[in-house]
Amino acid sequence: MPVLARGKTITGRLWTYIRDDRPFGGPAPPAAIFYYSRDRGGEHPQRHLAGYRGILQADAYAGFNDLYSEARKPDPVIQALCWAHGRRNFFQLAELAKAPVAIEAVQRIDAIFDVERTINGLPIEQRRAVRHAQIGALVDDLQGWMRDVRSKMSRHADVAKAIDYMLKRWPAFRRFLDDGRICLTNNAAERALRGIALGRKAWLFAGSDRGGERAASMYSLIVTAKLNDVDPRAWLADVLTRISDHPASHLHELLPWNWRDAALKAAA
Repeated sequence: MPVLARGKTITGRLWTYIRDDRPFGGPAPPAAIFYYSRDRGGEHPQRHLAGYRGILQADAYAGFNDLYSEARKPDPVIQALCWAHGRRNFFQLAELAKAPVAIEAVQRIDAIFDVERTINGLPIEQRRAVRHAQIGALVDDLQGWMRDVRSKMSRHADVAKAIDYMLKRWPAFRRFLDDGRICLTNNAAERALRGIALGRKAWLFAGSDRGGERAASMYSLIVTAKLNDVDPRAWLADVLTRISDHPASHLHELLPWNWRDAALKAAA
């Protein structure tokens, strides 16, 4: 995001983290949190996730690597890579260069996505069972095929680079097969960022670093509301009216998912 500095704008960064258990029927309501920083250094996600234990699904950005280190305390974060990012490298070559290998790679990956769509929303163990029965062979065949075609290519070929992106990180790409909580992609985070890409055409830039931090806070609230099918404007209007007199011990009642349930009960 552009940030106003002395006589110019600099490029600040907004980071987003999404919790969304709906693909595996989990009980936690979806939520988003955004952070602002002046740069995209790896120290920022390390700070954001300092006490986190669990899965992080993202692209292969090197700034996340320390989170996956065995030496990390309290524990290493479990790395799961995004198949949409892997596919995108091939898709661009298939569209622009009409490269036969890239076209076949896209077709093979799309076959995996086709099966995955049928288990969206199913419980963890059912997702895992279907993946083992129907997707595992497709993934193994893709790996074998990529190794074979890669051995015949120059390392400078664009398609070779797309293949290497996946093969060099294969365990993290394959991890979804053994854990029904993991999705194929981190598209939930990509969708959360879409509003920023569209909105900055209207607001142009943040006025300062503090403005960037305020924007991150507001996007956290607005995107979380949207994830819970709550109208952000109606929710914020009600919450801002009530919050000054609301007991601090009951602030959780104003979270979008609780607010929505209370509104539905009142309407009934």
